[in-house]
Amino acid sequence: MRTTIDTHMSIAHRTTHTYRRRLLAVVALAGTAAGCASVSPQQEAEMGVNYAQQINAQLPIVRDPEANAYMNRLGDSLAVLVDDQGRNWRFTIVDDPDINAFAVPGGYIYVNKGLILRAQTLSQLAGVVGHEIAHVTQRHSVKQMEKGQKIGIGATVACILQPSFCQNGGGDLLNLGATAIMAKFSRGDENEADQYGVKYVLRAGLDPRGLPEMFEIMLAERDSKGGSSAGFLASHPVEEDRIAATRREIAALPAGSLRNVTRDTPGFQAFKARLRSLPQTPKPAGAR
Repeated sequence: MRTTIDTHMSIAHRTTHTYRRRLLAVVALAGTAAGCASVSPQQEAEMGVNYAQQINAQLPIVRDPEANAYMNRLGDSLAVLVDDQGRNWRFTIVDDPDINAFAVPGGYIYVNKGLILRAQTLSQLAGVVGHEIAHVTQRHSVKQMEKGQKIGIGATVACILQPSFCQNGGGDLLNLGATAIMAKFSRGDENEADQYGVKYVLRAGLDPRGLPEMFEIMLAERDSKGGSSAGFLASHPVEEDRIAATRREIAALPAGSLRNVTRDTPGFQAFKARLRSLPQTPKPAGAR
């Protein structure tokens, strides 16, 4: 095996060059979709497949069948009740210790292992999953494209796959402003996702109070780390007023709505225990 410095530099150069081509292909796909007056459900599904392929090729995806089955049962129990487009939903666990979750068009939801392990109850995880489902059902990313924000979702995927790419100059290559790096949804989109997330969780018989509880866990961890806003909080800004708004939404539910909701189950705790026991997932070959 050649181990000279020149060989390593050549491999690194080829890998970086290949990776940049992949990122630009993702962004070009988003730009093509945004060039249309509207994005059809079929185009949305095709974009989702392409995004998922790029993401799955770069992130350490948990492959454990039992853990994946649980994650998809939870996600499906919410999505099947609220999706009127027949999307092909997929709920994927990323083996990453950071608190994060994100969705791309077409029904692909990714949740970091770190977020799952921080959740103390099933309802807290379900609240986040419901929120992400709402971003898809309300077509927030697609609406950005339709408004001509051509780089938004492509930038999101690029920076999810390689944060340092955007933080160390890749943003210039993609003509991104600093505030567009994670393609944040508007405050209105986030509030709408919160509102629908509450409804979705409740419709599935779960306790919607888990969503503001999970937000509080995220804020507490952020504050304990000196104000870092990485992960979920970078792309989904959460402050005390938003938590209060979510609690008001829950308080305004019809009387008796929370009487028989499920807060936690032994199955969720077993799911967490299994995730903790799994060996660390290696990054895919060629991932950076």
